[in-house]
Amino acid sequence: MLPFSNLSGDPQQEYFADGMVDDIITGLARIKWLFVIARNSTFTYKGRAVDVKQVGRELGVRYVLEGSVRKAGGSVRVTGQMIDASTGAHVWAERYDRSSEHIFALQDEIALSAVGAIAPSLRKAEIERVRRKRPDSLDAYDLVLQAQPDVDSGMPEQVTTALVLLDRAIALEPTYALAHGNAAMCHHCLFLRAGLKEFNRASSIRHARSAIVHGQDDALALTWAGFSIGMDAHDRAAAFAALEAALAISPSSALTYILGSVILGWSGEAERAIEWSERGMRLSPFDSWAWAAFDAQAMSHLLRCRYEEACRAAYKSVQANPAHSITYVQLAAALAKLGRLDEAKVAAARVLELQPAFRYSRQFAGVNCAPALAEALGSALRAAGLPE
Repeated sequence: MLPFSNLSGDPQQEYFADGMVDDIITGLARIKWLFVIARNSTFTYKGRAVDVKQVGRELGVRYVLEGSVRKAGGSVRVTGQMIDASTGAHVWAERYDRSSEHIFALQDEIALSAVGAIAPSLRKAEIERVRRKRPDSLDAYDLVLQAQPDVDSGMPEQVTTALVLLDRAIALEPTYALAHGNAAMCHHCLFLRAGLKEFNRASSIRHARSAIVHGQDDALALTWAGFSIGMDAHDRAAAFAALEAALAISPSSALTYILGSVILGWSGEAERAIEWSERGMRLSPFDSWAWAAFDAQAMSHLLRCRYEEACRAAYKSVQANPAHSITYVQLAAALAKLGRLDEAKVAAARVLELQPAFRYSRQFAGVNCAPALAEALGSALRAAGLPE
């Protein structure tokens, strides 16, 4: 990460630009799969006109982050862009406009937001790089990256494909925490959406425990593992021990907040679920798991009898992932509570189209749904015509 340019026309603002870079480097360095050059090396480029491709070669990195800070009166504008040093292509770019009233809190806020947004963009760029490699040249890291889009889909057919790659990665590197974490997530999806089979539940828990044992310094592995432990082992305390450990390593991990909000939602902790989901979405507004954050909001608003808000959140969830059956469950329930039964029945029919074996009582038992939420959802789903 290169030093940010100070465009303020005030040499006294150099400290603010440098502090911003320090905070972002620290945040990125917490991401285990990311190799980040230390400040002492990158700051040798301070004040110099640089060629990004040359910087990449000199530092031995694939991506270069550069930016600028402009402070005028009571406002600050920070811009940042991530560039693929091998091609010169932009991977990520963002602009932040804020009041400069509390300068150090502002540094923290922008750094946290930037790291949260950069990480998913970098992972997508890495996935595209791996897709261009020959299948016989893939190592364990590459195999996990190649499996990631299918894991993120939450679709039974795709996670089955991902498991083939993840099993290869684990065979190459049995203590690879992230491979175990992703495998846990795949088995969770198969358990919940492909018949509630005990084999998948047990496999989810087994891989999650391996991810925790071998991934004490890997926020993403701990996040996947915590989610599986919470949802499939029904051990919420152990789940949040893992999720909070992940946040201690990487406070900008949007996925940790999003998946934590889902656990909280099914546990009936409505207000905390909404808080966690909103924090996750602030960190990564276009996250591939955004639908899960909206899902958590929908069920939480429904539990609190805020049916219009539940309906809005459910529609956002469906829009973000229209092939996922559970998003339509929340929509059908919210519409039924609003008395819009014809629309609720359409949403219910979509649930059964996507997941023919869906039975809401079995689904609630699978996720250990809080009794009050099960009662609220169950009555609405029954009215929408979904089988118990």
